[in-house]
Amino acid sequence: MALLAQRMTQLGTENAFSLGADIQRCTERGLDVIRFNLGEPDFNSPGPVNSAAIEQIEAGNSHYCDPAGILSLREAIAAHVAASRGLAVTPDQVVVTPGGKPSIGYALQTYVDPGDEVVYPSPGFPIYESWVRFVGATPVPIQLSEDRGFAFTAEELSKVLTARTKLIILCSPSNPTGGVLSGDDLSGIAEVIRRNGRPDLRVYSDEIYEDILFDGVAHRSISSFGGMAERTLLASGFSKSFAMTGWRLGYTVLPTPEEAAVFKQLNINIISCVPPFIQEAGREALQNPEAHEASAAMCAEFQRRRDWIVPALNDLPGIRCRQPKGAFYVFPNVSAACERLGILDAFAALPDDARQRTSPSRILQMFLLYRYGVATMDRNSFGSLGAEGQHFLRISIASSVEELKRGVERIAQALEDRGGLESFLEEETAWQ
Repeated sequence: MALLAQRMTQLGTENAFSLGADIQRCTERGLDVIRFNLGEPDFNSPGPVNSAAIEQIEAGNSHYCDPAGILSLREAIAAHVAASRGLAVTPDQVVVTPGGKPSIGYALQTYVDPGDEVVYPSPGFPIYESWVRFVGATPVPIQLSEDRGFAFTAEELSKVLTARTKLIILCSPSNPTGGVLSGDDLSGIAEVIRRNGRPDLRVYSDEIYEDILFDGVAHRSISSFGGMAERTLLASGFSKSFAMTGWRLGYTVLPTPEEAAVFKQLNINIISCVPPFIQEAGREALQNPEAHEASAAMCAEFQRRRDWIVPALNDLPGIRCRQPKGAFYVFPNVSAACERLGILDAFAALPDDARQRTSPSRILQMFLLYRYGVATMDRNSFGSLGAEGQHFLRISIASSVEELKRGVERIAQALEDRGGLESFLEEETAWQ
């Protein structure tokens, strides 16, 4: 009998965190590492939010509370969703979780049985694919094309939608690409779901980057389209919009109170409840104009950084980078850079088992880290199924323009260092 349950072999990870061991190894060697790997705003949470939490703690609001979330926050979330999506939402449809991730696992456990099919975007947030595999479902990735700005079409969805499709995952604005589904995209997707989806099909709409949009683009939610509110789990939170990553505060608006009761039951079994003083801080974030002003200023700064780094990357040999419409990442195509450096040939020459453990973009990722001190994320960190032949890196722009300039300068040097790449492949084994 094995020590670990078989299902643990199917649980993936988020490499943005697991890369920390490699970064630590590099810093111990004396490298100054520029960290473009984590999706975390380099801003502090707004002052009124911080003050609200402190006041609540000092007032003794630090005990157990409703496992679904305190009523004041759920009312604020319902009001926010009504104002931003035009939906009539009641607090008993809302469940508060410690961050946005739990609701992904909750949705897969609530709606999906082994063998059911789950459609999700790839590249996409890696926890989607991880949970699909963990619950024994059949993963059905839709490969996103840079030619369409990393947004998929209704036609692409219709080709993979079957009678076994139980859950469809959307993410707009997107991690890692910054792609945004337009109103026309969402309208077409909604029509395919209404026409061809089974009656009990659910859509998990990850809208955690809802406030980080550029060039005047307004956020659109599939839940706002006809016939979709009763099918859609609207998931969002406070980590990105209000730079509250460490607070761990997210929420899901479910189609019915009965479905919300299942999420509440999962909270009871796993976390009991989210600390009430954190929830009151979240309420303050939604209701205080100063918090929204801070969020808007942060978004404007991300757009300024995007406007600098995209042309800078496109000036580098072998790099092609689309301009993202939202989130705070760029997702350059590095296929030609890998070819120029000899990475594609080096990868092809690896033994079969070694090729299974890596990819050309991962080799470039690790070369940049171990030899040039630039931490990025490779394509396969955002869904590996069907990703063969796709060579991209994700660069988080949650760093100052000055830091972005330092990083791009180092990347430029690395792209000219074919000899350094050859010695790296011969000498470095720690990352493999």
